[in-house]
Amino acid sequence: MPPPPLTPLSSSSSSSSRFFFLLVLVLLLSCSLPANGRTHRSPAAAASPSPGPGPSPAPATPRVVPPAPAPATGGGGGGGGIFSSNGSLAVTPAAAAAAAAAAVAPSPPLGAVAAMEQRQHHHFHKELIIAIGLASVAGMAIVATVLYACILCRHSRRAHDSKNIRSSSDTARVALVPMLNKFNSMKTNKKGLVAMMEYNTLETATGKFSESNLLGAGGFGCVYKANFEGGLVAAVKRFGHRGQDCEKEFENELDLLGSIRHLNIVSLLGFCIHEENRFIVYELMENGSLEAQLHGPSHGSALSWHIRMKIALDTARGLEYLHEHCNPPVIHRDLKSSNILLDSDFNAKISDFGLAVTSGNHSKGSLKLSGTLGYVAPEYLLDGKLTEKSDVYAFGVVLLELLLGRRPVEKTAQSQCQSIVTWAMPQLTDRSKLPNIIDPMIKNTMDLKHLYQVAAVAVLCVQPEPSYRPLITDVLHSLIPLVPMELGGTLRISPESPCATRKQSPC
Repeated sequence: MPPPPLTPLSSSSSSSSRFFFLLVLVLLLSCSLPANGRTHRSPAAAASPSPGPGPSPAPATPRVVPPAPAPATGGGGGGGGIFSSNGSLAVTPAAAAAAAAAAVAPSPPLGAVAAMEQRQHHHFHKELIIAIGLASVAGMAIVATVLYACILCRHSRRAHDSKNIRSSSDTARVALVPMLNKFNSMKTNKKGLVAMMEYNTLETATGKFSESNLLGAGGFGCVYKANFEGGLVAAVKRFGHRGQDCEKEFENELDLLGSIRHLNIVSLLGFCIHEENRFIVYELMENGSLEAQLHGPSHGSALSWHIRMKIALDTARGLEYLHEHCNPPVIHRDLKSSNILLDSDFNAKISDFGLAVTSGNHSKGSLKLSGTLGYVAPEYLLDGKLTEKSDVYAFGVVLLELLLGRRPVEKTAQSQCQSIVTWAMPQLTDRSKLPNIIDPMIKNTMDLKHLYQVAAVAVLCVQPEPSYRPLITDVLHSLIPLVPMELGGTLRISPESPCATRKQSPC
């Protein structure tokens, strides 16, 4: 039967193989330079005995053959040998003299033979050193080739894994987009995986933007629930008519969310521009905003201690992505509880990037002072100084909301407003007073040690001096041990913990 076909090698593998065999061939040739490792000797040196440790033998005494008497008759050439009458060879005097001279000629001196052998040994050692050097170079080249091949293989594997991660992220981010392909109005935008939809499609899905589908309202406009054909449910933000500011926020949010992919950042599905109206379509977050959960009709009853810690951890992860993994870093500039959205499993995602800016793309006084009262960092409010630490301050205020169940700014009896930071700071640092100001919905449901740790993190985040505030990465690592493993942290809940024994709310 015919032999099986050979599997073709890739160009890189073939090049590496040819280079490897070439190096082996050079190694073999370099090792064969000295013939079998033996020293060549001249015939004269071979004929003469090499000097040994014993006494050298005395030179042999030449034996002189006496010349035979010349016959009476016969003439021969001068000096040649002639035959005698009985047939034996006779030696002439000339021949005998030549033989005697050859016999008594001295042999080469022993010192010359030793010098010749020393030169040959030196030449052999030189060739051996060259061969060893070539072999070492060849070995190093082979090792370098193998290491280079391993590095290429590792980089190829990482690139493949990165491609798979990016592909899975894109798939998760636009999991609802394939259903939008049924609409002829959808087009691919230059921003990437963002669908441009027609106004009629949004109008039909929202019931002509009826109040029955209204999910929330804010300074930017209103958010509506949209039910598309095929079962797709999404949220549509309708920007208000505010001229250039509205258009700028729309473009800013569209640009940033079109390039951001993270589990704790809300996913962008599409957009629409119709006359003076601007719309952005997001994934629907079934449990609404953190503000609605804490300060709405339920007053945070659905949020247990561990769920609140999970929300804080998810928000910190989203901020860390913006500050540490985006290039250039992104400052949200309007982080607050109403911009933290919750899905059906209370996974938190940051939304509303209309006021976000990239770090280094602004200077003091170049940005209009924006934000929400109670969340704005004091240095930004007083001096216009904006950094990533401004987001850390806003995160500290959100953490206080989760702990205390209070709004960031509340009216006092004297019809004056008081900040939650100003009111809570003296009590947060007093362990005897801290348990008394905790939200009644979660009071006595947590380990007091964990409560003190979270309060300490909040106090650091809302420090008036920005340099005293921690990086969001440090905040993230301090929260991970306080969240149960099943909720994304590393905490193992023991049967004796308050959360395990409490039946009023799940952990």
